[in-house]
Amino acid sequence: MSEPVPRGYTYIVTREQIRKHASLTPKQKLEWLQEANDFVNKFMSQKSRSIQDKFRRGDI
Repeated sequence: MSEPVPRGYTYIVTREQIRKHASLTPKQKLEWLQEANDFVNKFMSQKSRSIQDKFRRGDI
């Protein structure tokens, strides 16, 4: 029996990145999230967004 093909995507964060994130206030975390979202929405095409959504769902 063969192993299932991995789907979606993963990423690695360091302990230092986790510590830095944990030190942020809830307001700072939400501001960072909004800035990242604004950036993605400004530069990502609809086609790329559709592909990203498929990755997130694990469809590809």
